[in-house]
Amino acid sequence: MFVTFEGLDGSGKTTQVELLRKLLEDEGREVVVTREPGGTELGELVREVVLHRDLEIGAWAEAALFAAARSQLVGAVIRPALERGADVLCDRYIDSSLAYQGIARGLGVDPVLELNMQATGGLLPDRTVLLLVDPAGSRRRTGEAWDRIEREDDDFVVQVDRAYRELAELFPSRILAVDGTQAPERLAETIHGQLRQRS
Repeated sequence: MFVTFEGLDGSGKTTQVELLRKLLEDEGREVVVTREPGGTELGELVREVVLHRDLEIGAWAEAALFAAARSQLVGAVIRPALERGADVLCDRYIDSSLAYQGIARGLGVDPVLELNMQATGGLLPDRTVLLLVDPAGSRRRTGEAWDRIEREDDDFVVQVDRAYRELAELFPSRILAVDGTQAPERLAETIHGQLRQRS
């Protein structure tokens, strides 16, 4: 099972990945946890450049860098884990690029999806958990330690929120949208139950 977690910064993705990992491991399953961009040496370098360097990066360059890191992660980590029967939980994946670059930056969902389908050999998640929080709540949760994308203005955060909700409508059979403001443990149990029903 390949499950990705999406949402605004501060929506609780990392927390939910770890809680689901524990629930699955308690069932005796092998679980591989990774993140984007990251999870490989190349991915971590892309993360540093795209998120933590004070650079002007064009929208297509940004999308291409994320796709390159994603390609490496799929080849080196995700596919090998799935092939040996492990569950893979990934903090962000293709839907981040569709929301941030495709919709919020105006590149278009279809072109960004095409780029990423080529980069990943067509690998989509079995399920994507979208943690919904309002943009103002996202800002409160992230505090002041913002990376290059988190430093975008409030209007951009609102656009990304709308983008994610649009994606949930476009791909309802894959994307499970949940209220990210719930108590973390209760939300994890809800997500776990939904994934078991859909598997």
